[in-house]
Amino acid sequence: MLELKNIEKSFDNVNVLNHVDFSVEDGEIVSILGSSGSGKTTLLNIILGIIQPDCGEIYFDGHDITEVSMENRGFNIVFQDYALFPNLNAYGNIVYGLKNKPDISTPEEVQELIELLGLKEHLNKNIEQLSGGQKQRVALARTLVMKPKILLLDEPLSALDGVIKESIKDKIKQIAKEYHLTTIIVTHDPEEALSLSDKVMIINGGTILQYAKPSEIINAPSDDFVTEFILRQLEIKRNNILALFGSDKAVVV
Repeated sequence: MLELKNIEKSFDNVNVLNHVDFSVEDGEIVSILGSSGSGKTTLLNIILGIIQPDCGEIYFDGHDITEVSMENRGFNIVFQDYALFPNLNAYGNIVYGLKNKPDISTPEEVQELIELLGLKEHLNKNIEQLSGGQKQRVALARTLVMKPKILLLDEPLSALDGVIKESIKDKIKQIAKEYHLTTIIVTHDPEEALSLSDKVMIINGGTILQYAKPSEIINAPSDDFVTEFILRQLEIKRNNILALFGSDKAVVV
């Protein structure tokens, strides 16, 4: 379990995170949902260990990791721009991290991931030859072969659309289930968060407004901001909500 307790962070005397408390169960997919400047990326970076909170504690499996370095936390991230190496082909990118830690994944496990992500026919392609969805899958494979304790995804679907976007969502859910991998996603897209996650955290102005299952957020938004952010932004009609969540008590504006 990952637990954050009373996390606060300021930059230039401006509060970015205020008394953030939440926990993530093993194997859960959690989305941190908010608009630009809401504090979600800062929160992701604190979990990863890129930056330190001004106060508060972070626990993983009961151990205080607040001051543990990023390298020693065992978490890993897929960045929004994929951060692939252009001088390597797809396979070279996937196995890059294993050069220094070859015992983390066996060749059979690497092949299993390649098959799972549908990358077998793309392994010899240069990065510029790959589509956006293929690059995203290569970035996922490169992270997963390192067997992270927690998978962090920064706007994983923002550059994708249509069928490709739905395919990657399915892959993320499949990976989390098959590997029992705790997954934390930062996104600004309510539809993405609600359809992909076990729980959704809505954050605004550095404060958690609601942290609950998607159906609970749709049926019982915590305040007017959540209602507007979720329902008005998506223009979700009552019938669509009923079909997705199977409820006759959905809030509609």
